[in-house]
Amino acid sequence: MTIATAPLGEQRRKAATLVASFSSPIVARAARDSFVKLDPRKLTGNPVIFATWIVAVLATVSTVLAIKDGASWGFALQIALWLWATVLFANFAESVAEGRGKAAADSLRATRVTTKAKLLNAAGVVVPTPANELKVGQVVLVEAGDVVPSDGEIVEGIASVNEAAITGESAPVIRESGGDRSAVTGGTTVVSDWLKVRITSEAGSTFLDRMIAMVEGADRRKTPNEIALAVLLAGLTLIFLIAVVTLLGLGTYSGVKIDPMVLGALFICLIPTTIGGLLSAVGIAGMDRLLKFNVLATSGRAVEAAGDVDTLLLDKTGTITFGNRMATELIPAPGVRPEMMLRATLLASLGDETPEGRSIVELARNHGLVLEAPKGATVIPFSATTRQSGLDADGSKWRKGAVDAVLKDAGLAASQAPAEFTAAVDRIARSGGTPLAVSENGILFGVIHLKDVVKPGVKERFADLRRMGLRTVMITGDNPVTAAAIASEAGVDDFLAEATPEDKLRLMRDEQGRGRLVAMCGDGANDAPALAQADVGVAMQTGAQAAREAGNMVDLDSDPTKVIEIVEVGKQMLITRGALTTFSIANDVAKYFAIIPALFVLTLPALGALNIMGLSSPKSAILSAVIFNALVIVALIPLALRGVKYRAIGAGKLLQRNLLIYGLGGIVAPFVGIKLIDIIVSSVGLV
Repeated sequence: MTIATAPLGEQRRKAATLVASFSSPIVARAARDSFVKLDPRKLTGNPVIFATWIVAVLATVSTVLAIKDGASWGFALQIALWLWATVLFANFAESVAEGRGKAAADSLRATRVTTKAKLLNAAGVVVPTPANELKVGQVVLVEAGDVVPSDGEIVEGIASVNEAAITGESAPVIRESGGDRSAVTGGTTVVSDWLKVRITSEAGSTFLDRMIAMVEGADRRKTPNEIALAVLLAGLTLIFLIAVVTLLGLGTYSGVKIDPMVLGALFICLIPTTIGGLLSAVGIAGMDRLLKFNVLATSGRAVEAAGDVDTLLLDKTGTITFGNRMATELIPAPGVRPEMMLRATLLASLGDETPEGRSIVELARNHGLVLEAPKGATVIPFSATTRQSGLDADGSKWRKGAVDAVLKDAGLAASQAPAEFTAAVDRIARSGGTPLAVSENGILFGVIHLKDVVKPGVKERFADLRRMGLRTVMITGDNPVTAAAIASEAGVDDFLAEATPEDKLRLMRDEQGRGRLVAMCGDGANDAPALAQADVGVAMQTGAQAAREAGNMVDLDSDPTKVIEIVEVGKQMLITRGALTTFSIANDVAKYFAIIPALFVLTLPALGALNIMGLSSPKSAILSAVIFNALVIVALIPLALRGVKYRAIGAGKLLQRNLLIYGLGGIVAPFVGIKLIDIIVSSVGLV
């Protein structure tokens, strides 16, 4: 009979709740920032909106001169005002996207507290010290109820830590010295026990400080795709500038006197101001959407690269698996009842504070067995000499440890062990697990199956990645037998066993050398080189400090399958930008039919055939087009922030869908919108 349990579960934390996009504080801040961004130095990075700003300035100057000369200035003023509105609306779109991040950053700042750290001097005496005066390398004592004063590595102790200030999850987690779960973050709270922490970050450069900077998007750089699109928009702007200037000569040749104000309006309406005004908002919103999945991105480049990832490399320990060997199965020896085996295993583990020992206690608790150590019991710690540990009490002794050591303690040679016991040990070893024998008073009771447990749901999620076209590769330092067993259980496509940090980096570069974009998930210091080299480096929040600093994303839930959401957000960002670009260019085609006929219809009546909208007058047509050009930016802000829903369809179908919905919509919308505005403008006598 076998006593077994499912792998220990880990509840997925709830996604971080973001402030509503159009809440009053965000709108107020965005409106204020819209005017701040009118500074031309802030607009030079967006050629389309910068060109609009220049024309708005010229239109304003023209209006002032008209007023000074006593000429008619009403039409010029309206054009100038709506051009300024176009620039402000574009700034507003970007500011709203930034505002959601700034609101989240303000919330994070509220979690920071000024506290006195318990600094340990050379003599081990506690010296109260302000947290902002701590230096790298100093050691502090953090006890139950204390706030961790700064980022650090645990050098001694084990404690339960509440990381709600960072992850938003109220359930405490265990942090201990040694291994990949020794990193603690400033601002978290120790719930029980105590820790000695070596400070690893100066004040102002802690993880929480970097997290605030990430959320605000202060360090966001434009992605290659975004730069290419900006170049395209700049090129279109230059082309239309030449075309509009040419119209001036054409008008003179045709005997048509063209108002420079009208030419300026034509220029702004023809260039792709819609996508130009929303481009930054789309990029910022992509980073912001990752926050919904508790993932922080240091730059838009990483988010966009995630949309084109081909290969995903994953560290095994702590990423695919929990990182510590856990007891998953108890196999009694012949003649031993399962409940006797369970009791002996628990007693042998009551004094064992290792993760393996704690997992055995948890396994017993799951089967309804809870015991206290007998009074006067003596804990026998594990040693390299005996290779076993256990408990002595009331003349009885319980031991668990290496199979040969326990057999020897039981007075048995390997050849004398029961066949069923030997078969179980061999099966566990072949599966990549670790067998531990258990004895009571020198009598063999059975074997414990310890294994590195795969996190729940990993296999199904990797299947989803495969359907998205991603190839998954597990990287581990384990031997090939263990690696193959874990790879099969996790459902990855390939694995690399006995991997050193150099091997991981070499594999990363080989994949990139084949023209693939590579994502890497890791949590250990030995993953840092590969994380730094990766196009998308996702570090686990529970991992080592070096890993978190090397990656360009941090997963606050430490869930490797989160890369599915990361890839989807990246693809959504690319699709949204493509959809808005399609809409913007199609928009310009429709606006062409509104303005060009209006310019020449009086002198060249034949062009009236192009006035298919039936607009009231040339001035009404021009003003209506300028107004629509400004308002459409505001109308599309929700789409830019929310993004176009990602669907796993081919590039051909995606192009067809974009042309059908956003291309056709971009043509139809101006015809309807400009006509409605023309009716309103004409009826109220604005022109």
